[in-house]
Amino acid sequence: MTVESYGFNKSYLPENALGTPARITAVHKERYEIVSDFGESHAKIKTAAYYIGDEPFPTVGDFVLIDYNPIGDSMITKTLKRKTFFSRRDPDPQKGEQAVSANFDYVFIMQSLNADFNERRLERYLALSRKSGAEIVVILTKADLVEDASEYYMKVARLAPDVSCHAVSAKTGEGLKRLFSYLSPGKTTVFLGSSGVGKSSLVNALFGREVMNTNDIREDDDKGRHTTTYRKLLMLPNGAMIIDTPGMRELGMWALENELDIVFSDVEALLGKCRFSNCSHTSEPGCAILSALEDGSLSPDRWRNYQAMDAESRSTETKAQLLEKKHQKMKDISKFSKAMKKQGKIRY
Repeated sequence: MTVESYGFNKSYLPENALGTPARITAVHKERYEIVSDFGESHAKIKTAAYYIGDEPFPTVGDFVLIDYNPIGDSMITKTLKRKTFFSRRDPDPQKGEQAVSANFDYVFIMQSLNADFNERRLERYLALSRKSGAEIVVILTKADLVEDASEYYMKVARLAPDVSCHAVSAKTGEGLKRLFSYLSPGKTTVFLGSSGVGKSSLVNALFGREVMNTNDIREDDDKGRHTTTYRKLLMLPNGAMIIDTPGMRELGMWALENELDIVFSDVEALLGKCRFSNCSHTSEPGCAILSALEDGSLSPDRWRNYQAMDAESRSTETKAQLLEKKHQKMKDISKFSKAMKKQGKIRY
């Protein structure tokens, strides 16, 4: 086992890098599972680098530098530059952005072919995934529940005509071979979907054995129980890697820029056609949005989802600015404290 087999490339290292390269395979609050040339082990972050310095806190998939400890937890000293990154708004408003996973090549957005298929949630996942920079693939799970999935293919195509879509069944094996065109050695794929969508069942089917616990969906509402409780990176027998995420039914937006323009290109086009430039889209004459809602070319649900996601994105942009100011202030205080200590004016 080497860190290169987990996707690491020496070009990721900055000049004069100190430490041993490793990859984060799981996060448990303040303790991390890692893999390096020394094998699998655990590590903790270096307080000065992360709580006082400006290092991004590691997440699953990150490549990091460690001070290796053969008899205990190693020390993570630096997070290496990410090639792709997936995040959401942290449930704690004081923390802002929450890392979900990093350094992946594909995002599999998973929707099940039962009553839990949700176009509005798919729009949300598409916007977040586009921001990551990775290639997006929509996976329609539980294909054994429908005789013909063409209706669902059409729904996905309307929302994301440039995204590949595949229907699969972990139960019957339908469509699984097609996924290995993405799941190739050294490549990393994030599985993203709500609870009960069948992520764990699909992982087990790809492995050919049970490596993750699975729970049946509730019969009363077709919604799932949480199976994965923390993010983890798994390596398939062929050397491909999967990052499985806990079921996230609602994902908070984080400072989207061009992603909404792509996912909601039809809405964005209408916004430029209103008679008044400051149109509120509520009662004004000549409003292109109201006209589209009236003639049915724009559904009320899609419009409401766009408004909600746009508002979330705008609010997080403001929060990001405030958090950056707060972070900079803490760095300035730390630098001042170190300078005073060096001059002997502060004693500890």
